[in-house]
Amino acid sequence: MTSEFNVAVHALVYLSHRGGTLSSEELAQNICTNAARVRKVLSKLKKAGLVETKEGADGGYLFDRDAGEVTLRQIGEALDCCFVSANWRSGDTDLPCLVASGMGRIMDDIYGELDECCKARLEKITIRSIGQKIFGKQP
Repeated sequence: MTSEFNVAVHALVYLSHRGGTLSSEELAQNICTNAARVRKVLSKLKKAGLVETKEGADGGYLFDRDAGEVTLRQIGEALDCCFVSANWRSGDTDLPCLVASGMGRIMDDIYGELDECCKARLEKITIRSIGQKIFGKQP
Protein backbone atom coordinates (compact mmCIF):
# COMPACT_ATOMS: atom_id res chain seq x y z
CA MET A 1 0.00 0.00 0.00
CA THR A 2 1.17 3.49 -0.69
CA SER A 3 1.29 6.23 1.90
CA GLU A 4 -1.07 8.29 -0.29
CA PHE A 5 -3.60 5.48 -0.02
CA ASN A 6 -3.28 5.45 3.78
CA VAL A 7 -3.73 9.23 3.96
CA ALA A 8 -6.80 9.06 1.71
CA VAL A 9 -8.53 6.26 3.62
CA HIS A 10 -7.78 7.89 6.98
CA ALA A 11 -9.08 11.25 5.75
CA LEU A 12 -12.32 9.81 4.39
CA VAL A 13 -13.02 7.77 7.53
CA TYR A 14 -12.39 10.85 9.69
CA LEU A 15 -14.48 13.13 7.46
CA SER A 16 -17.29 10.57 7.51
CA HIS A 17 -17.08 10.29 11.30
CA ARG A 18 -17.09 14.04 11.85
CA GLY A 19 -19.84 14.67 9.33
CA GLY A 20 -18.84 18.16 8.32
CA THR A 21 -16.30 20.32 6.58
CA LEU A 22 -12.73 20.10 7.89
CA SER A 23 -9.64 22.05 6.91
CA SER A 24 -6.51 20.35 5.65
CA GLU A 25 -4.83 21.42 8.90
CA GLU A 26 -7.47 19.62 11.00
CA LEU A 27 -7.19 16.52 8.84
CA ALA A 28 -3.40 16.61 8.93
CA GLN A 29 -3.41 16.77 12.72
CA ASN A 30 -5.58 13.64 12.96
CA ILE A 31 -3.63 11.79 10.26
CA CYS A 32 -0.28 12.85 11.78
CA THR A 33 1.13 14.31 8.58
CA ASN A 34 1.41 17.78 7.08
CA ALA A 35 -1.41 19.79 5.55
CA ALA A 36 0.29 20.11 2.15
CA ARG A 37 0.37 16.34 1.83
CA VAL A 38 -3.32 16.11 2.76
CA ARG A 39 -4.20 18.74 0.13
CA LYS A 40 -2.21 16.87 -2.53
CA VAL A 41 -3.98 13.58 -1.83
CA LEU A 42 -7.44 15.06 -1.41
CA SER A 43 -7.14 16.98 -4.67
CA LYS A 44 -7.06 13.59 -6.41
CA LEU A 45 -10.08 12.44 -4.43
CA LYS A 46 -11.92 15.63 -5.38
CA LYS A 47 -11.14 15.05 -9.05
CA ALA A 48 -12.65 11.55 -8.70
CA GLY A 49 -15.77 12.95 -6.99
CA LEU A 50 -15.07 11.34 -3.62
CA VAL A 51 -14.84 14.62 -1.68
CA GLU A 52 -16.09 18.15 -2.12
CA THR A 53 -14.39 21.38 -1.19
CA LYS A 54 -15.83 24.52 0.32
CA GLU A 55 -14.09 27.88 0.11
CA GLY A 56 -14.00 30.65 2.67
CA ALA A 57 -13.42 31.02 6.39
CA ASP A 58 -15.33 27.82 7.12
CA GLY A 59 -13.87 26.08 4.10
CA GLY A 60 -12.22 22.75 3.77
CA TYR A 61 -13.10 19.24 2.69
CA LEU A 62 -16.46 17.53 2.91
CA PHE A 63 -17.26 13.84 2.47
CA ASP A 64 -20.86 13.99 1.29
CA ARG A 65 -21.25 10.46 -0.04
CA ASP A 66 -22.79 7.30 1.41
CA ALA A 67 -19.90 5.79 3.39
CA GLY A 68 -21.31 2.33 2.74
CA GLU A 69 -20.93 2.76 -1.01
CA VAL A 70 -17.40 4.16 -1.21
CA THR A 71 -14.92 1.29 -1.47
CA LEU A 72 -11.20 1.16 -0.96
CA ARG A 73 -10.90 0.08 -4.58
CA GLN A 74 -12.48 3.38 -5.67
CA ILE A 75 -9.96 5.25 -3.55
CA GLY A 76 -7.09 3.25 -5.03
CA GLU A 77 -8.34 3.97 -8.53
CA ALA A 78 -8.65 7.69 -7.76
CA LEU A 79 -5.01 7.67 -6.66
CA ASP A 80 -3.90 5.39 -9.53
CA CYS A 81 -2.48 2.90 -7.02
CA CYS A 82 -0.78 -0.32 -7.94
CA PHE A 83 -0.94 -2.50 -4.83
CA VAL A 84 1.37 -5.32 -5.91
CA SER A 85 4.36 -4.63 -8.12
CA ALA A 86 8.09 -5.18 -8.29
CA ASN A 87 10.52 -2.31 -8.05
CA TRP A 88 13.29 -4.49 -9.47
CA ARG A 89 13.20 -7.12 -12.18
CA SER A 90 15.67 -9.96 -12.76
CA GLY A 91 16.87 -11.01 -16.17
CA ASP A 92 17.23 -9.08 -19.40
CA THR A 93 15.06 -9.42 -22.50
CA ASP A 94 18.16 -9.12 -24.71
CA LEU A 95 19.91 -12.20 -23.28
CA PRO A 96 19.79 -15.46 -25.30
CA CYS A 97 18.76 -17.55 -22.26
CA LEU A 98 15.01 -18.15 -22.24
CA VAL A 99 14.88 -17.90 -18.44
CA ALA A 100 16.75 -14.59 -18.35
CA SER A 101 14.84 -13.09 -21.26
CA GLY A 102 11.40 -14.35 -20.19
CA MET A 103 11.41 -13.96 -16.42
CA GLY A 104 10.48 -10.24 -16.34
CA ARG A 105 7.33 -10.75 -18.42
CA ILE A 106 6.27 -13.79 -16.41
CA MET A 107 6.77 -11.99 -13.10
CA ASP A 108 4.90 -8.92 -14.39
CA ASP A 109 1.96 -11.18 -15.22
CA ILE A 110 2.04 -12.71 -11.72
CA TYR A 111 2.22 -9.29 -10.06
CA GLY A 112 -0.64 -8.09 -12.27
CA GLU A 113 -2.82 -11.02 -11.18
CA LEU A 114 -1.97 -10.40 -7.52
CA ASP A 115 -2.74 -6.69 -7.91
CA GLU A 116 -6.14 -7.55 -9.35
CA CYS A 117 -6.79 -9.93 -6.41
CA CYS A 118 -6.02 -7.07 -4.02
CA LYS A 119 -8.37 -4.74 -5.89
CA ALA A 120 -11.14 -7.35 -5.82
CA ARG A 121 -10.74 -7.62 -2.03
CA LEU A 122 -10.66 -3.83 -1.62
CA GLU A 123 -13.95 -3.65 -3.52
CA LYS A 124 -15.56 -5.34 -0.50
CA ILE A 125 -14.22 -2.87 2.09
CA THR A 126 -16.07 0.42 2.52
CA ILE A 127 -15.43 3.60 4.45
CA ARG A 128 -18.39 2.66 6.66
CA SER A 129 -17.03 -0.82 7.43
CA ILE A 130 -13.72 0.68 8.55
CA GLY A 131 -15.53 3.14 10.80
CA GLN A 132 -17.56 0.30 12.26
CA LYS A 133 -14.38 -1.61 13.09
CA ILE A 134 -12.89 1.45 14.78
CA PHE A 135 -15.95 2.07 16.92
CA GLY A 136 -16.69 -1.60 17.61
CA LYS A 137 -19.96 -1.76 15.70
CA GLN A 138 -20.96 -4.74 13.63
CA PRO A 139 -21.81 -4.07 9.96
